[in-house]
Amino acid sequence: MSLLTSLARLRALDEGIAQPVATVRHCHLSRRPMVFIPLKLSGEAAAPLAAMLGTDRDDPRLLVVAQPRNRDLRFAWAAELAGVLLPYVEALTFDTETVERKNADPYERAVDAPQLVVPNQGGVAFTALLGRSTRFRRADGPYPVPESVPLLGRWLTYFAERAAYPGSSIMLAATEELGRHWASGQSSLEDANLAALMSWITTGPSDEAEDPLVWPPAGPATDPGFDAEVLAPAIESGSAERVAEALRTQLEPTWRLVWQAIDLLAALPEGASVAQRWEQDRGSFSGMAAHVAEGAPPQARRDGAVAAAARLARMERAQAAYDVQRAYDDPMVMAEYRLTGEAFAGEVVETDPENTEGEGRSRKLRPLVVVKTDDPVRLPQGTSLGTPQRRGQGAVLVAADEGLITVKITKGMGRGKTAAPGSVPEVGERVCYTSLTDEFQGSATLPEAEATPWTHGGPPRGYTPDDEDAQEEWS
Repeated sequence: MSLLTSLARLRALDEGIAQPVATVRHCHLSRRPMVFIPLKLSGEAAAPLAAMLGTDRDDPRLLVVAQPRNRDLRFAWAAELAGVLLPYVEALTFDTETVERKNADPYERAVDAPQLVVPNQGGVAFTALLGRSTRFRRADGPYPVPESVPLLGRWLTYFAERAAYPGSSIMLAATEELGRHWASGQSSLEDANLAALMSWITTGPSDEAEDPLVWPPAGPATDPGFDAEVLAPAIESGSAERVAEALRTQLEPTWRLVWQAIDLLAALPEGASVAQRWEQDRGSFSGMAAHVAEGAPPQARRDGAVAAAARLARMERAQAAYDVQRAYDDPMVMAEYRLTGEAFAGEVVETDPENTEGEGRSRKLRPLVVVKTDDPVRLPQGTSLGTPQRRGQGAVLVAADEGLITVKITKGMGRGKTAAPGSVPEVGERVCYTSLTDEFQGSATLPEAEATPWTHGGPPRGYTPDDEDAQEEWS
């Protein structure tokens, strides 16, 4: 937890209301998200109990397994889930655009991509487990399943993998995104309770928000009291209607909360880099859809050594890019780096827009800017700098002396003998410079390896279509 977030939590506790820790929204929100609230049977790792899902807040679809330990009923439930989720995904594959790339052939990218919204990280984990339990199943041979079930498993696995990808908005956990934009007065562990977190953000903490009778847990596990007093007798009665009605009471409050969370996030202005990251999501979705259409095998249960190293490298690059983009988009995020001395903000007190270096044909325009700041600056001379006010512009730290910082602009001034209008800050202008360079703000086109489920055009080492553990999950 950062220092500013800790201070915000203390202030929230003092004032009795959550405090904003972001000025813009750092995730994309689809015009038509698919809200997905799964429940599982207690004591069973991958035994689905029910799910409420849909793209219309006024018309949720409830899917229930009346006898969760019955294998045939579980796979029938998975087929029902596929009947709702797959048409939503596949409808977005038809409308595409051609993307031109330097030194590479153009490719077709979906104009939009699906977005799955779950209540919390537990929902993401269960989605991953559900995908693993279904993507290796077969429609023929022993223990056959409906044809749509393995395809559902592949897409659920894809959603869960994108949820772990820094900056991706293909799959969002409501508690995670709310916590990225507001700091409550409770612990991070308590923030996993969607009802409690929403209460802190909207009205302040209340005992009612933590009462499972008023606001049932957001899943995937249900409340033990409900299991013993309501669910178990309903299942034993053999009445599917009674089980469905009992589970509806557990899911409908969470359904309302997730849509309220979406409304809260939608009220924030979108960060400048969000659209670029969504383009990357669309490229990834297009790659996955192409592999499915080509009949490629499902994702492996685990990566081989080379594939794991490549995935880790991509994740690290994505995390670094995401951190920089959030800081450039949001002054409150940049404030964290100002505290650590990696950035400074202040007022321009002097400029020399005509300063040059070199002689003759090698002479180059290098404007100087002097900034007065009260921030601690812990950057050595010669550090490369970037600025949110002029993205793509490069600078170098020349000197730092008692709150006066001299910066030399090295690029982003145009190609003329004089600096382009507006490219050099004027005296009195408020500016911010940081060692977080803007190198990640370039093309939004994903490298092919990141846009597809695996690299090298084939399944990773270790893939086995008859993965025994996955086959036995629901058997």
